[in-house]
Amino acid sequence: MAIDPEASSARRQPKGDKRDRTRAKLLEAARWLIREKGYEHTTLEEIAERAGMTTGAIYGNFKNRDELFVSLGQTYWPPIKPQVRPGSSFSEIMRAMADATIAVLPERRAAAVGRLTGLAYTLTHEEMRAQVREITAQSYAFGEQWIRSVTKEEDLPMPADQLVRVIHALSEGLVFQRLLTPELVPDEVIRAAFAALG
Repeated sequence: MAIDPEASSARRQPKGDKRDRTRAKLLEAARWLIREKGYEHTTLEEIAERAGMTTGAIYGNFKNRDELFVSLGQTYWPPIKPQVRPGSSFSEIMRAMADATIAVLPERRAAAVGRLTGLAYTLTHEEMRAQVREITAQSYAFGEQWIRSVTKEEDLPMPADQLVRVIHALSEGLVFQRLLTPELVPDEVIRAAFAALG
């Protein structure tokens, strides 16, 4: 009798990881189906079938189709994480933002088409827009708190709540333009854009 090493190792994994493994499998199945068919034509039944599960597994992990789609974006679109020490000057923070934006480009390249099609889908579905708005607002609140923790408010070129929105728009725009036309948006342009804020 042959032993399946994958099945054996799966049995040895702690049960607490089962939910994470199930979610990861569902998200990966959804990711591939969306690449093949688009958001509009991907059903929960197909996702469950591709993952080798039932739709009950989906509903045990996600409230609905839109929540699953939002989770895709959160899972596969890596965040920009600048390395900044408290007390840094605003110029140092902007240099770190530029470096972090450049560093995340390879990972984001792999997810860019999915991200763009997800944004297009979101633009035409109000419930998704509401979820994205809520998540983005939380992200902005976290960003404001972070900025205030690493520099003084009076050193900022604008209020922190506005600054996080500008940085978000700047970084997302630079990433997509770099991926689309890399020869027109080299590292120097990304660094210059952030330096202009600082």
